[in-house]
Amino acid sequence: MGRLVCLVVFMSFFVSACSNSDWRTASREPAGIAPSPEQTTEAVIEVYAADAFSWRGWFAVHTWIAVKAEKAEEYTVYEVVGWRVRQGHPALRTYTTKTPDRYWYGSRPEKVLSIQGEKASVLIPKVNEAVANYPWANEYQVFPGPNSNTFPAWVGLQVPELGLDLPFSAIGSGYADNEVDAE
Repeated sequence: MGRLVCLVVFMSFFVSACSNSDWRTASREPAGIAPSPEQTTEAVIEVYAADAFSWRGWFAVHTWIAVKAEKAEEYTVYEVVGWRVRQGHPALRTYTTKTPDRYWYGSRPEKVLSIQGEKASVLIPKVNEAVANYPWANEYQVFPGPNSNTFPAWVGLQVPELGLDLPFSAIGSGYADNEVDAE
């Protein structure tokens, strides 16, 4: 009986600790940490990480890449999203926005990488080429991957000049290493 009570208490805590139980109402506001395209004319590459949605955020982050060419008015954002595959779309999503640093369904993003200026200008074409050649653009598997963290890890392997170092909680980022090593 004691184990059952402990399990009920744990599960109640576990479920109640998920601050964003409804993705439809979770914040998607900009965090205000990306350089504004109106104020920053130089090229920019940024990688963001935010806690994954709901209880998964206790263990893992969702990561994405944003690039802005010199004098561009918007960023191009690249990310992999699993529910897109379930809806018959590619996992790899590309869109343009002035605010690439939006909350990930209630979780404030943090910068993992920020490169600006001439170095960013040189690396953006390489990043774009790596994105175009991402081998799992139509696939998604939470574990071991490929998933949202496999994508920037793979781009980082293709463009080592980025010096991309994803956080430990970027579960699935090692999938890219394992697949490259297997080739």
